[in-house]
Amino acid sequence: MLKKRLIPILLLKNGLLVRSELFKIHQIIGNPIHEVKRFNEWNIDELIYLDISQNQTYDLRRDDHKIKDLTEPLTILDEVSKTCFMPLTWGGKIRTIDQMQQIISRGADKITINTAAVENPDLITQAANFLGSQAIVVSIDVFRHPNGETEVFIDGGSKPTGMKPEDWAKEAEERGAGEILLNSINRDGTGQGYDLELISVVTSNTKIPVIACGGVGRYEHYVEGIKAGASAVAAANIWHFKELSDRGGKRALAKAGIEVRL
Repeated sequence: MLKKRLIPILLLKNGLLVRSELFKIHQIIGNPIHEVKRFNEWNIDELIYLDISQNQTYDLRRDDHKIKDLTEPLTILDEVSKTCFMPLTWGGKIRTIDQMQQIISRGADKITINTAAVENPDLITQAANFLGSQAIVVSIDVFRHPNGETEVFIDGGSKPTGMKPEDWAKEAEERGAGEILLNSINRDGTGQGYDLELISVVTSNTKIPVIACGGVGRYEHYVEGIKAGASAVAAANIWHFKELSDRGGKRALAKAGIEVRL
């Protein structure tokens, strides 16, 4: 039986590390290079970096948060790769096979695509044929409407698509995706726990691994995500505000009888 994975997600916005809430509020919390060095000392299974910048301006005015001359994402990736000794997934504004090739050649193990996959689904197949399905993660951002209906959103959670997440996840799998990163917009940064119904519906419609994300506030939320069907559980904010988050998370999973790498 495959062991379940615990994965931190680091969000980059204009060259700085940020915490996110509801995909709308972004607070600068640190340096994108220092964090990976810290995670290397912890019991981390994988690491995901997502560049959520809405433009090409990289704001490096705060000297305490910046690394000299890191003015664009690939340069940050170069620096991260030097000290990252765990599987690394990189995503954000990836639209071409050439970009994917650059990212992999500069140290990433997987790439994740979101908006570009919805706008050009053939890109999933092209990427899988070029890099192998194991290197292709399709990220799906989901908004739950007040009536309970769920819908896939793109462009940083700002644009509705009319698609159901379970249908899009199944199509992504059929087109060659090796994994799904499932994000709940409503739960992002709230600490209220995963959208368990969303996880259950999507995992019931797909055979490839699903990484659950969005809403972790307690280590027990990881357990709930796995029991809802996720193959891996991810979070962003909790890693920045709780010391030894890897141990706390792994212990909670192990205590619940879930196989993890200790």
